[in-house]
Amino acid sequence: MRPVFEYLEYRDLLKEAYEERKMSMPLYSYRMMGERLGVDGSYLFRVLQKELHLPSRCMPQAVEFLELTGRSAEYFQLIAAYQREKKAKARHEILDKALSLRDVVRSKVDEKELAFFRDWWVVAVRCLLEVVGGRANPKELASRLSPKVSEKEVGDALDLLLELGLVKKGPSGRLVLSQTHLTALGDEKSKAVRAFQRQILAMAQESIERFPKGTRDVSTLTVAIDQNAMSEIREMMRESRRQIQKRVEEVSNPDRVMQIAMAFFPLAPAVEVKS
Repeated sequence: MRPVFEYLEYRDLLKEAYEERKMSMPLYSYRMMGERLGVDGSYLFRVLQKELHLPSRCMPQAVEFLELTGRSAEYFQLIAAYQREKKAKARHEILDKALSLRDVVRSKVDEKELAFFRDWWVVAVRCLLEVVGGRANPKELASRLSPKVSEKEVGDALDLLLELGLVKKGPSGRLVLSQTHLTALGDEKSKAVRAFQRQILAMAQESIERFPKGTRDVSTLTVAIDQNAMSEIREMMRESRRQIQKRVEEVSNPDRVMQIAMAFFPLAPAVEVKS
């Protein structure tokens, strides 16, 4: 199995654990695994099919079954709570806590810059200031964000943006965006960016249920290609991002903040041919 920190769906981890045992022990059954976890075999089958959730009372048995300890055990229980939670704000808080247990290293020296890369709403607040005409009102800004973010978090984000020089006060006292940019250099920042990307991709998944089809666009395409095509497609995606950014810069009266997430990844990696 992969390390527990590579999972966001706890039932995928349980299913892979079952399949590994089944491979090494052909007679291994849902009933046998269910006994370890404290549920019957038919219920466990529906859990592994993502039709049901493993009851909270079974979490200690699941942690023991998976041989998880310390940070790994805490992460597993958090992603289980994340999947069971129905409220968007609570889900975000649980997810943020879980992701903090992954590989983001918090540096005292670069803490402010790391916070910009780490927390999705900081970037969103910066963009939202354009929509509201630069009014730095945490209550108003927090009410516009989805998933919900607290007024304090928005207030902290505004302070951070000012400290980093990413926004500045205009003559009227309202905030305007500056041309300053932060670059994700160094191992710690790269790790923070990866955590940010995980949050965004998780939110993209949730958007399918949270927003009507007309207000978002989610599409997928599975293809068989070679190395040359892969390189060309990656360049097409880079060019697409450049064109989108160019179009964004032409917007003079924004009324919403949108997140664009592109992902292009292997389902069946190329096999190296040995000569």
